[in-house]
Amino acid sequence: MKVIQSTERLVISEAELTDATFILELLNSPTWIQFIGDKGIYSMEDAENYIRKSLTNSYQTNGFGLYKLCFKETMVPIGLCGFLKRDYLDHPDIGFALLPDHEGKGLMLEASKALLEHALSKLGFDEVLAIVLPSNGKSCQLLGKLGFQEIGKVMPTGSQEELLLFSNKKSHSNGAASS
Repeated sequence: MKVIQSTERLVISEAELTDATFILELLNSPTWIQFIGDKGIYSMEDAENYIRKSLTNSYQTNGFGLYKLCFKETMVPIGLCGFLKRDYLDHPDIGFALLPDHEGKGLMLEASKALLEHALSKLGFDEVLAIVLPSNGKSCQLLGKLGFQEIGKVMPTGSQEELLLFSNKKSHSNGAASS
């Protein structure tokens, strides 16, 4: 297991094929389906392929990706948090998801702060973006707590749905840019 960061309550590490059961559960949780979308992960084989093609491939290709969040005491996985490189964005964006039982406890704020610090100090990011469905108030609230500001809207490649675009860069003007 390759540990990326450790916080007061969490160990943040690269996901492995042995995490397939957890990935299957997370990607089929109601909040994942509602706010991220159905990724077609319905079996252990699908989950293993997702780990290989999406998570492990990103670690190897980009030097970063979505990392597994585990409770420090038990090493039970509870979510994903990290960075994605999308062809329609100029900078990496932060992504996060928790199993529903663990929402509202400050865990994602804790993980996101640690990973943003990692992105600036170890990965050399000068800006991190975030994309969010307008209906996802909890994620918008979390981004605000992390110091992100809404800077506009973006239409992802192949999507029919416009997303809110946030940045952690302080030089952006306050408020959303018009589209």
